[in-house]
Amino acid sequence: MSGHDDDHEHHHDHDHEGHDHDHEGHDHDDEARERAARRQIALAQVRQYGDPVLRMPANEVESFDEELESLAGRMIALMHDADGIGLAATQVGIVRRMFVFSNEGEDTVVVNPVLTPKGKDTEVDEEGCLSLGAVRMPVERSVKVTLDGVDVHGEPLHLELEGLPARVVQHEADHLDGRLIIDRTDPESRREAMAQLRPRLILSR
Repeated sequence: MSGHDDDHEHHHDHDHEGHDHDHEGHDHDDEARERAARRQIALAQVRQYGDPVLRMPANEVESFDEELESLAGRMIALMHDADGIGLAATQVGIVRRMFVFSNEGEDTVVVNPVLTPKGKDTEVDEEGCLSLGAVRMPVERSVKVTLDGVDVHGEPLHLELEGLPARVVQHEADHLDGRLIIDRTDPESRREAMAQLRPRLILSR
């Protein structure tokens, strides 16, 4: 799942010496360019809409080995470089039931996840997806969920989530079932999204 732009950093230490200020400006520009380049490299490794793997239901993970740990590490790095807040294994071409997400700033790996809505409260909010470029659309999700699964070592994991983290894990669990946000939005938003996505499909052929 894609995150919101967090480039609204406020710099309070205004330097009144022109030379130092220019130097800071160049550093900031270099940093922004480097971050943009990292994001492009990361997104190039994320499967994009139209790739058949995004529609494949993922298989249960049965082997908890170094390869799985390595995959988790790679997915976390990609998620951060792409400015995302969640990433499913199918989005990197691995058809296994596993995703990573940022849980209030903490990176969490969930293997063989099982989601259970808590209560009947739902909320509609805009969602984006690293596999759908800049397209965003309204999606209805449960406000609270219970997430059960295991970590990369096969140890049990149990989380009670609410708000944004709950939304993120529902988005990522959908990926593992081959479902995308265009399947969950209203007909008008889906039409608008498809109008943006179809030209990309033609170009990628």
